[in-house]
Amino acid sequence: MSILLLACVFIPLLGFALIFFSDGNEHKVARISSWMTRINGVAVIGLLSMWAASGFKSFEYQWFQLYQHDDYQFPVLFFLDSVGAAYLFCVWAIFSIIVKYCRVYMHRDAGYQRFFQTIFAFVFGLNIIVLSGSIDMLFAGWEVVGISSFLLIAFYRHRWQPVRNALRAYTIYRFCDVGLLMGAWMSHLLFHESQHFSQMAGLFDNYVSNPVNYAALSLLSALIILAASGKSAQFPFCFWLPRAMEGPTPSSAIFYGALSIHLGVFLLLRTMPIWSFHYLTRLIVFAIGLLTVIIASLSEKTQSNIKGQVAYASIAQVGFMFIELALGLETLAVLHFMSNAFLRCYQLLVSPSIVAHLLRVEGAVNSDFYIKDQQKLQYLPTSLRDVLPDVLQNTLYVFALQEGQLEILVRSMLWDPIKRLGAAMGRVSTWIKWLVAAALLIWLLIAINNISPVAEVYLSIPVSVLMVLVSASAFSQKHSPFKIWNSVAMSSFLAAFAVWLMVPDAIFDELMFLSGIVPSWLLGLWVLSRLLKNEHFAETSFRYRAFAQTRPGMSLLLFISFLGMVGFPITPAFLGEDLLLSHASGQHPWFALGITIAFVVNGIALARMFLRLSMGRAVRSEVREFRVG
Repeated sequence: MSILLLACVFIPLLGFALIFFSDGNEHKVARISSWMTRINGVAVIGLLSMWAASGFKSFEYQWFQLYQHDDYQFPVLFFLDSVGAAYLFCVWAIFSIIVKYCRVYMHRDAGYQRFFQTIFAFVFGLNIIVLSGSIDMLFAGWEVVGISSFLLIAFYRHRWQPVRNALRAYTIYRFCDVGLLMGAWMSHLLFHESQHFSQMAGLFDNYVSNPVNYAALSLLSALIILAASGKSAQFPFCFWLPRAMEGPTPSSAIFYGALSIHLGVFLLLRTMPIWSFHYLTRLIVFAIGLLTVIIASLSEKTQSNIKGQVAYASIAQVGFMFIELALGLETLAVLHFMSNAFLRCYQLLVSPSIVAHLLRVEGAVNSDFYIKDQQKLQYLPTSLRDVLPDVLQNTLYVFALQEGQLEILVRSMLWDPIKRLGAAMGRVSTWIKWLVAAALLIWLLIAINNISPVAEVYLSIPVSVLMVLVSASAFSQKHSPFKIWNSVAMSSFLAAFAVWLMVPDAIFDELMFLSGIVPSWLLGLWVLSRLLKNEHFAETSFRYRAFAQTRPGMSLLLFISFLGMVGFPITPAFLGEDLLLSHASGQHPWFALGITIAFVVNGIALARMFLRLSMGRAVRSEVREFRVG
């Protein structure tokens, strides 16, 4: 059973590797995709059959211990129960449909190979989430799904609107990482060696009676709800999902119609014992779902495209699932997820054909058919909206057309203050250099004179503040790739330095974190120097450079270095981030928020820089020059 479980997780990764190293021939890519899907189906059906034969008992399997030091453990842990089985079956079934559909739908598309690579990477991350046995493993899959979404929304990279919408969605994803990152370190802090999802239900028998534990659980519940709301486009993050439909229709079906949109529901189901311990947190989840249903139902009526309407319909259904979970109806929420996933997948896959058919019929000669036939509509029963006064109807229409002003609200509360702070820091960049030099000098004095531990703790405060300011400075810049890249690296160095000041014995863990950051930083510097060697453009006119088209090899290296810098699970920096948070929270929990915000802001700044360098439409002369050279 454990072998089949591992096969379910890693067969999509094998498919990704085979497609990546193929020569890009459509027939080869289609054959690889088809066979990998069939093999994955055999593994999934075999696993579920053995699980059913065992009496539907929960199955936990620890493959190996990735890292262990003192009280900290990171096991590669998998877990299968009824919720995971339902999600795993839906993932395989819908993914098989999408692969078969795309073999013809994407025929002769310039990004045929790239599309199949990305959806196989997405399914790999999704299977990790579904079969994860701890919140650390879930976060690893969460990152893979997030970067896959980022790439597929910007699939048509020669157009600037999909690229901007990809950054908008990735920004929300990174903000949700605040909830999961801090939730991971809080689970280490609260539960120590009992972080397994399988053991979570029995941890709260006598836990909430302590006021300190009650406050900690309330904070952890809020973080989980935040992550779930952002991932599933619930209030107040409803606005990003319709814009994420810029990618190919099959990717919209598998991501935002069927599977990715329901990951917030899965997170709430997995962590049900944590956030459902009190009526207040249940009321918060209920209110989020109810507000989402109202706003999404209204906004759906004003969408001018069919994919936007399906997106808001799916958001509203997920809002109902939040309400069901708040009422304790877990089984109903799982059944609701399965039916909604298949329905939205079908609607999105047939939507291009429906629109094309209706337009052909409407444009036919001597045809009395119209998409909106007012003469027929007048005989239909009136809705509740029609009985409202005209002023109220117009107000609701404007409210729905503007999607409740949620995007403006989120931007003004989250990103505009960071931009203003970063812009202010950019104007005093010389002072930042002096502060960094002073911090390094203090570090040397501590190392030489062995200043008391109390002094080390207080000296870590200005370093941590400087870390956040440097991250804000990188976030506010758009026109200087080298400044952004170096600012993000400096912020990571300062994070490790501040943790070292508080916990000098954790030097090995900090070196592990830096062992992922430093190579990625140096690789990125080399790639930027090669890409921008002959670039002479003013900082105020930093347009999209389209290096993914003109310099695909260098663009790929830049993407790999970007993943390493943001702590993606391909370098030790991913594990190092969790270690830094654990060490910092063990001394001063307040520092965990600062370091998490710095990591999140760094990821957004680098993503925007990567999009501006790699995406866009290349000028013909530039393409000809690179081909000749």
